[in-house]
Amino acid sequence: MQGCVVGTRLRYWLTLVSGMLECLCFAGVVFGYASLVFVLKDDGYFSDLCVSSPSDNNSTLPGTDCRGQDEQFSLVFTIASFLNNFLSLVNGYLFDRFGTVVTRLLGIALYTTGTLLVAFSSAALSVMLFPALSCITVGGILLLITNMQVGNLFAAHRSTIITLYNGAFDSSSAVFLIIKVLYEQGISLRSSFLVLSLCSIIHVVRTFLLMPKTHIPYPLPQHYTYGMDCGKANTYNVEQAERTRDAAMTTSQEFTGKENTTQEDGTQTEDTGKVMSFQSCVFSWFFLWHLLWLSIMQLRHYLFIGTLNPMLSRLANNNPNLVSQYTNAFAMTQLCGVLCAPWNGLILDRHKGKPRAAGESEQEVDLRSSCLSLFLTSLQCLLFSLCASIPVLPLQYITFVLQVLNRSFLYGGNAAFISIAFPARHFGKLYGLVMSLSAVFSLLQYPCFALVKGPLNGDPFYVDVFLTVLTLLVFIHPVYVFIHCKKQASSREKNSHTEEESKLAEAKM
Repeated sequence: MQGCVVGTRLRYWLTLVSGMLECLCFAGVVFGYASLVFVLKDDGYFSDLCVSSPSDNNSTLPGTDCRGQDEQFSLVFTIASFLNNFLSLVNGYLFDRFGTVVTRLLGIALYTTGTLLVAFSSAALSVMLFPALSCITVGGILLLITNMQVGNLFAAHRSTIITLYNGAFDSSSAVFLIIKVLYEQGISLRSSFLVLSLCSIIHVVRTFLLMPKTHIPYPLPQHYTYGMDCGKANTYNVEQAERTRDAAMTTSQEFTGKENTTQEDGTQTEDTGKVMSFQSCVFSWFFLWHLLWLSIMQLRHYLFIGTLNPMLSRLANNNPNLVSQYTNAFAMTQLCGVLCAPWNGLILDRHKGKPRAAGESEQEVDLRSSCLSLFLTSLQCLLFSLCASIPVLPLQYITFVLQVLNRSFLYGGNAAFISIAFPARHFGKLYGLVMSLSAVFSLLQYPCFALVKGPLNGDPFYVDVFLTVLTLLVFIHPVYVFIHCKKQASSREKNSHTEEESKLAEAKM
């Protein structure tokens, strides 16, 4: 049995490390799109949309107007990023309903299809980029969703691991930089994407050996294991356990005549002792403000990534060597996402192991910790938007750093906040819903791009100013959570005083 326990702990660590590598090398590659566009332009994708024109500041080649080409590349990314989030609701339902194995196999199939489509595309078949990038994006987010539950294996560092995985997801955008560098060294785009396709074999093997069939429970039961059998270790049925726990709580409340307000895992409950319904979660202020918080910042990031190549071309006066230099710098900074993300997790987990105030639940402490995380993420986005609005090319180095820092905090903090503020059984659906609704909001990036390329004659200054002002709204979310935590603390203190007065009154009698 001791050997089995040691083997189980080793499996936990193998799952953690392999999951991080999976997210780092595959899950979010689409966000390195600026590097891929550089290669695609060189291969002549959508080049038929370039027309001859008098030399002007908007041309990507002397005497050539390629705004139509830029619009198509922007549209490819807009659709891919939209589906990345919009289908998250379906993805979350699939994960909650069918478990890890089914969800991962679907994600692997989509990812492999996408990489093969890119591998066998060409300038004559540029339209294949639309389904290809969309499949890669959706497949990647499915891999991320199934990996985030690994944080449940390490309760004391749960938020840190969730944010670490999201940081690895962001850093995987550097994969397209590697493809760009290899392309410049003579390795074709087809060869690079065929290698990515073959790597799907690794994902399949990991699915059956190092991932659970259904879900990883939280809190984690003793001797919990998954994958290959290990003696009589507990493989645990998450759904059955939750039903048993709910029944036990209801029985306990009927016996004691008291109504608890928190579950064993810290989630809020209704007066009946049951976990909050999915509908109650969706229509709560927490969810609505969180949706606004994510949607605005995500729009700012998507518009920046989708228009980075034409923006750099304009600021560099169409110097291809300078554009390549800054594109490489942007892609290199994306590698730092995996280093930045754990900082947010440490902020969220800093109270772990410390004594709590009398009557204070773990969820209350987690929410209090999330206030600082939400505020710092909002502040980073404001600074990033300000730098991106200033049309000075060297300043964009600072913009790149702020962008990757903010993205790391944004997506890791998004997943961590949902896991803190709402019941664990609704995580997949709520994560999917918030990503889906934010995707609808992110569609504004395309009309913004069309506005810049049309009436504004390629100058995005006024759009950038508008988005910077809009970013101020994201500060509502941390303020609301802070006020909520203050009210909870005040109410708990008031109840404590009332109980003490009651005890004193009984003692006098």
